[in-house]
Amino acid sequence: MYNFEFEKPTTVAEAVAALSSDEAQALGGGQTLLPTMKQRLAMPEKLVSLTGIADMKGVSASGGTLTIGGGTPHKTVADEATAYPALAALASNIGDPAVRNRGTIGGSLANNDPSACYPSAALASGATIVTNAREIAADDFFQGMFTTALDEGEIITAVKFPIPEKANYQKFEQPASRFALVGVYVAKYAEGVRVAVTGASEEGVFRWTEAEAALSSNFAVSALEGLSVPADGMIGDLHGTSEYRAHLVGVLTKRAVTAAA
Repeated sequence: MYNFEFEKPTTVAEAVAALSSDEAQALGGGQTLLPTMKQRLAMPEKLVSLTGIADMKGVSASGGTLTIGGGTPHKTVADEATAYPALAALASNIGDPAVRNRGTIGGSLANNDPSACYPSAALASGATIVTNAREIAADDFFQGMFTTALDEGEIITAVKFPIPEKANYQKFEQPASRFALVGVYVAKYAEGVRVAVTGASEEGVFRWTEAEAALSSNFAVSALEGLSVPADGMIGDLHGTSEYRAHLVGVLTKRAVTAAA
């Protein structure tokens, strides 16, 4: 590791001010940023820790919406998001205990790793990402691998999840990292079904609209018969070919529907 400045503000306003310089980088749980810095793939001159901002932590439910502070660790989501069981179950299976106790939902969404779990939950739930400056619909937030709609210095302060009638997340794990080789999140609402896929596409998390249309008409595994995603544009690496990942999307979607129903 190299020398850098470190600040730990206690309010969002202080954090925004500290991030105003070009050399500053926000630090959530540090589960991605710190290893990246150790490898010299990122070298910010100043880290601004968000872990001291109490207003960015906590889980609450009201009026059919679950609100989670951006600085809330995965372990807290797993324990306290009881109003949205599928989301709590997803959080309980992220990484290992160290990652779950340190990593935060805001950090995960801001990083937008193509194999992370939370982006699929946010997209399938039609969540709203709340920042210090505005509110962003999940459909507009994710813009490709490690790319989001966040501006420089913008902080995710909370995430609002509409609670669905039924939901389930199925993850085919890469056993070493416990990231999703492929993950599928299915959420059923009165107005229709949303299906989001992570870990599979070179473009990052995406909605499988063909499956959504079929399941909105008939929320049953039989509605998915004959449907598949093309292998073109799927990730291919030493863990699995693009064809394998495309196949897994269909398998995991069926499992998610079965478990939710």
